Amino acid sequence: MAPMLEVKSLEKIYCRSRFDRTPTFRLTADFSIGKPAVVGMMGPNGSGKTTLFELVTGSNAPTSGEVRVMGRNIHRVRTDQRDRLAIHYHQSYQVRHFRSWTPNVLLEPAGSDYPMVHLFDEPQFNTQDGYIGFMLDFFRRLRAEGRLVFLCVHPNERFHLEILEEICERFVFVNKGVVTPLPDYAGLLAHEPARAYLGTLLTDRAAALEPAA
Repeated sequence: MAPMLEVKSLEKIYCRSRFDRTPTFRLTADFSIGKPAVVGMMGPNGSGKTTLFELVTGSNAPTSGEVRVMGRNIHRVRTDQRDRLAIHYHQSYQVRHFRSWTPNVLLEPAGSDYPMVHLFDEPQFNTQDGYIGFMLDFFRRLRAEGRLVFLCVHPNERFHLEILEEICERFVFVNKGVVTPLPDYAGLLAHEPARAYLGTLLTDRAAALEPAA
């Protein structure tokens, strides 16, 4: 059985202009997720996180490599059916839309009626009573229904880290275009670029967990 998500030797290169092909940014990724999970994703601004999401949903074309969702190359699936495989919610849960110049009659059907991969790009965790618990239950329900859920979060509060530790089974860290899959929260904290990115959030959380003198 095919993995839920395969990102195979994926590369996206942005160049200075149509005529000046000097690369200005390069994203590389190679990982696979075989079964339903909640995956945390983080990294500095401009590191390529949203670009990765757009490549997974087929709204951005790779320079090389491919993305397979449930065994199907997402960039060969009909554009009006790609969100039945992978769907990208940007910030306030708006769905990202895209265009393609390839006629749908030349592309394959999705083979699915409901998105299998859900990509949440910086979801808003409002601290009002009950809201965070409601969202976490929603993500858990998607996973229980056999979906793969990505949470891309910019942790700027200690409770963001607590949320990720509680709900995420594995992680992806993106830094300067390099996508690094990590097996769990301990693996995230052991990854030096991630520790540098989180900075004082880690020390502040450690201090909060110390018993009072």
